[in-house]
Amino acid sequence: MLRLSALYRFPLKSGKGESLLQARLDKLGLVGDRRWMLVDQASGRFLTQRADPKMSQLSALWNASGGLTLNARGFEALDVAVPEVDTDLRGVTIWRDTLRVPDAGDVAADWLSRFIEKPVRLVHVPLERARTTEAGYGRDDDKVAFADGYPLLLIGQASLDDISHKVGRPLDMLRFRPNLVIEGSEAFAEDGWKRIRIGDVEFRLVKSCSRCILTTIDPYTGIRDEQREPLATLMTYRKQDDGIMFGQNLVNDGSGVLEVGMPVTILE
Repeated sequence: MLRLSALYRFPLKSGKGESLLQARLDKLGLVGDRRWMLVDQASGRFLTQRADPKMSQLSALWNASGGLTLNARGFEALDVAVPEVDTDLRGVTIWRDTLRVPDAGDVAADWLSRFIEKPVRLVHVPLERARTTEAGYGRDDDKVAFADGYPLLLIGQASLDDISHKVGRPLDMLRFRPNLVIEGSEAFAEDGWKRIRIGDVEFRLVKSCSRCILTTIDPYTGIRDEQREPLATLMTYRKQDDGIMFGQNLVNDGSGVLEVGMPVTILE
């Protein structure tokens, strides 16, 4: 039987993830997931671990008020409130998208600039200012917050086990930053799924996920693997014309609650 074996949320794009037993879904995926982002103060361009591996050591967790709690070694914890939807808007760029979103203020910016060691700003995306997903995949009204392209990412546990076996050591799922992990399928079975149901919520699997250098960064230490693993091994058997594929991007149709252990039904 297929079941949901793990849930992960990443409140800050490229920050530390948190393991959940239960999570709510809204129009942008898991509530609180990738609703916050760091940008260069001067250019407004987004920052990630690809260029700033130190971000892997930044704890930025969603809190009960809907805001963000920042924490890092050597820094005092800071609670950041959700900014007003139409106040202190800042122009930002994420991949090919440009948008204006609320800035979280100078206190948060100063804290994060000291941690990153360069001038940055913290921004938040409300539903009203969310991006649309990549044209040609999904539906015209599919929305995404600050995730790379789609609101959710799914990986089969057997797929991780397969690449771990080929690399020759256990790999942590957090290297691949999924939201949903499915147990009970064969390796890469998710490549052939089109629609699934978990609990009362249906999901569309719209596009395979192309992987990058971020997978080579240890999520606990921030150290990049000298042999470029697991990306080097994935390249030997998961490379396609548009990238090295591992995991499936998906969109939830409707809201609801997910709990670890729920059965998963393949609809198509």
